Amino acid sequence: MRVLTLNLWGRRGDWDARRRVIVEALDTLHPDLVALQEAVVGEEYDQAADLLGPEFELAHQREREPGEDGVERGQGTSIASRWPLGEVKEVDLHVSPRTAGFACTTLVAEVDAPLGPLLFANHVPSWQLDFERERELQALAAARELERLAGDRHVVLAGDFTADPHSAGVRFLTGRQSLDGTSVCYRDAWESVHGEEPGETFTPANPLVSDWDWPFRRLDYVLVRCGEHGGPTLEITRCKRFLDEPVDGVWASDHFGVVAELELPRA
Repeated sequence: MRVLTLNLWGRRGDWDARRRVIVEALDTLHPDLVALQEAVVGEEYDQAADLLGPEFELAHQREREPGEDGVERGQGTSIASRWPLGEVKEVDLHVSPRTAGFACTTLVAEVDAPLGPLLFANHVPSWQLDFERERELQALAAARELERLAGDRHVVLAGDFTADPHSAGVRFLTGRQSLDGTSVCYRDAWESVHGEEPGETFTPANPLVSDWDWPFRRLDYVLVRCGEHGGPTLEITRCKRFLDEPVDGVWASDHFGVVAELELPRA
C-alpha cells in the first residue's frame, strides 16, 4: 500500500505549470491513499479530483478557508483512496480563540483496504510559529478521537503538521512524551527508514518557500499506529520525499511530499 501526503499550495504561482508536474508525478507514483492539504474545493472546481482523476474516492473537509489574506476561497483538507471509503469524520481542532479563521482539522476516513480495514487520517493543525500550545492540544484531540475509533483496525496518520520531530506535539504522537495524562505511539515512516537523516520538506532551497529562515523544516509526515507488541501494525518498507526537485525548472509546491510503502508484517 502506497501512501502519499502533499501540501498543494492551492493554485498559487504558475498553477498550469505546477499542475502538469504534479499530474505526471502522480501518474508515475500510482499512490493508493493520498492526504492533500491546501487543496481547493468549490462549486465549480475540485483540485483533488482534477489531479487524481476518477479512479479515486474523495472525502473533503466541510468548513474550508473563506478566501482572505491571499488564501484562495475553498482551500482545505482532502483525502483520496483507490478503495471504498466508509464513514468520514472531522475532528474539530479549534482549540483556542487564536485558531479562528484557519481550517484546521483532522479528517478521518474508514477505508476498505486490501491489507485490512483501516482508518486514514489527514492532520492539519495551526501553522503559526508561536502556536505550539495549540498544536499540542490539536495533536491530543486527534489522537484521542483516533483511539476511540480505531478498535482493532490499522491507523495511518498523515499530513502537514507544521512542526518538526522535536516539537511537543510530534513527540507526543511518536510516543516520546505524554500530554494531559494521555500517551499514544505512532511510528514515523521517515524515521523508520532513514533514522536521523533530516528529511526536510519545507526548505529555503525551494524557491517557492518565501520564509527565508523558517525554523521548522521537516513538517510533513506519514505515521503508522503501533500495536501492543511489535511496533507499527503495518510494516514500513520504504519512505521517500516526493517532488523534492524541480521538473524542467518547475517546482511542484512550496512543500515536498512524503511517500511511504506499507505492508502486513512478516510472520
